[in-house]
Amino acid sequence: MRRAYQRVGVDPADLGPDPVAAFAGWFAQVSAAGVGEPNAMVLATSGADGAPTARTVLLKGYGDDGLRFFTNLASAKAADLAADPRCALVFPWHDVARQVRVTGEAVRLGRDAVEAYFARRPRDAQLGAWASAQSSVVGSRAELDAALADADERFPGDVPAPPGWGGYLVVPATWEFWAGRVGRLHDRVRYRRTAPGAPWTVERLAP
Repeated sequence: MRRAYQRVGVDPADLGPDPVAAFAGWFAQVSAAGVGEPNAMVLATSGADGAPTARTVLLKGYGDDGLRFFTNLASAKAADLAADPRCALVFPWHDVARQVRVTGEAVRLGRDAVEAYFARRPRDAQLGAWASAQSSVVGSRAELDAALADADERFPGDVPAPPGWGGYLVVPATWEFWAGRVGRLHDRVRYRRTAPGAPWTVERLAP
């Protein structure tokens, strides 16, 4: 199942000094290339016992302050982040032989930001947030469907954000841009900073 990568690599000079600008450029290119769900990212966390877990979530915004996603605050991922806010993200853009990795800390978003985003969600997703006690054991699919029907009846008009629904801002400590190259001599460019607000150090890593 080995795959040889034949695409163009990347050099630190190509990316520039700002990882957010570099990410914006790659994200635009990946989206234009038709990669499915380009905003899908793997979120890795560890719980109070130190055991690692990972799952795919959707990026819902990014900027100089960090990367945002939303979730049920009673979920397993939220429990992990309450115990240890350090986390990692991976954007696995396999179709174009590129990948972006981020490490940092997750900070809870304020209620205004949560409600503003929730108001833009499709109605079925809004109702689903009320119907699902995420990560809890559920007896059957019928139970979920019934909870969804109850939510639909409860909110015939606008659907407010549930009190237990929120979001996080992942504040990066490192960014890594990976491009697949021939012979497994891939290109890896890392940005790291030693303190918040410090200039980014840009360096090439061996594959």
